[in-house]
Amino acid sequence: MSTILITNIRTLAGILPADCQRLLGKEMSHIETINDAWLLIDGDKIKDFGTNDGSMPSLSDIDKVVDAAGGFVLPSFCDSHTHIVYAGSREGEFVDKIQGLSYEEIARRGGGILNSADRLHDMSEDELYDQATVRVCEVISKGTGCIEIKSGYGLTVEDELKMLRVIRRIKNSFPLEVRSTFLGAHAVGRAFAGRQADYVNHVVNDMIPRVGEEQLADFVDVFCDRGFFTPDETARILEAAAQYGMRPKIHGQELADSGGVEVAVAHDALSVDHLEAMTDRDIELFLHSSTMPTALPGTSFFLNMPFAPVRKMIDSGLAVAVASDYNPGSTPSGDMKFVVSLACIKGRLMPAEAINAATINSAAAMACSDIVGSITRGKVANLIITRPIPSIDFIPYAYTTPVIDKVILRGEVV
Repeated sequence: MSTILITNIRTLAGILPADCQRLLGKEMSHIETINDAWLLIDGDKIKDFGTNDGSMPSLSDIDKVVDAAGGFVLPSFCDSHTHIVYAGSREGEFVDKIQGLSYEEIARRGGGILNSADRLHDMSEDELYDQATVRVCEVISKGTGCIEIKSGYGLTVEDELKMLRVIRRIKNSFPLEVRSTFLGAHAVGRAFAGRQADYVNHVVNDMIPRVGEEQLADFVDVFCDRGFFTPDETARILEAAAQYGMRPKIHGQELADSGGVEVAVAHDALSVDHLEAMTDRDIELFLHSSTMPTALPGTSFFLNMPFAPVRKMIDSGLAVAVASDYNPGSTPSGDMKFVVSLACIKGRLMPAEAINAATINSAAAMACSDIVGSITRGKVANLIITRPIPSIDFIPYAYTTPVIDKVILRGEVV
């Protein structure tokens, strides 16, 4: 295995002990740093780090030196909610939104998720993979090193499997950490229009066994919200997927107080994502669970809807994660730096809180904070090296300024 030494680091940020896999409440307000630092990578892991006080390894023992040139080094972003495997774009619906149509109105007119499902049905697996890889390269260049990718634009057995196979190809082709999620219950497929109960039976009896037998998904998700799937339907789908080892991650409380948090907590879900319509009762439910509340501020920005109350969540003692929700309809962006900025600007989080939400806590929302999400000896060397910047607060402050100079994934500069 080769060794890489990163030198001339102005500030090494995001340092955590190995036993810390999420940050709660007030803990999120602090980012551990050391100045005038170095970091040693051995193979694909962080081996050691320290200050330039004579403890830096001898260059004679190093295969490659990377000069940070006075930049900051942080853990790469972890994006725990994306839909980046999709066919084409939906800018026509963007115009509809400008003209005043709501998300639900567009869906009722045959747009939204069903629009994407129609396009995906007509696209080959290779074409779908080629489109998705462009987006994967994009998010890597913007500093994402760990990502969850959902199906959910298939809505038939074969098309859901096609999506999940593309996600598996991405996982095998790129150096970032990838987690896959089966989201057959994203909407009711066109063939089952007006027969939602029959579609749920189809998800449970036909889709889940095929996904499970091919071991294509780490997690299962359900859009549990007004106009989509009920808590009882959600519970049934989660219980069926649990037989194949798929842990839940729920879309919930986006459009209404729909019971998504309650069913998620009852089934030990990793996360509930969206939460724009969450209640004080939901906060109490989260406080007595290990489920991670995950805000998607890019969705609120793009749809011009309320933002999840992340300030209130943290002040209540909760851990909070943020993710991009990168998808063609409601959030056509996977820029996690911008997500961090929105968490500060619209969610009133301090920069440290927002960065922790986008790294260690978002990793926890994918059950992989034991291997990524912080500067920790033994973790995978997924890192961002910034250009010289005045402080860590500059990252969300300069919300459109590109600050990333280099991205390192699994110990290699990409």
